[in-house]
Amino acid sequence: MISLATDEDFDRDIVRGLLRRNLDLDIVDVREWELGGAPDPDVLAWAADEGRILLTHDVNTMTRHACERIASGFPLPGVIVVPQSLSLGRAIEELNLIVECIFEGEWEGQVRYLPL
Repeated sequence: MISLATDEDFDRDIVRGLLRRNLDLDIVDVREWELGGAPDPDVLAWAADEGRILLTHDVNTMTRHACERIASGFPLPGVIVVPQSLSLGRAIEELNLIVECIFEGEWEGQVRYLPL
């Protein structure tokens, strides 16, 4: 199963919905690791070091920094951008599908956008 992390602004209701569907889900909030308020490149570096795909709503700066990291040849397990306009149920459903279907390392060096 893949490991996930959420940036500090990610909707906690989505996380709770995912955990209700999958109690074994390995998901952490960057604030649990004292990264709240950290610059995006630091969050991405931490996610890479931890082998975690990062969930974010930030379609501007986080995705830009992720693309820069990939272009520079640095590792990145992946970033999933969940638009805030996506309904709560749809976000949970699509993320649950991802958790159930992808393999560790499958989205290395990729930025993906929901809906799929």
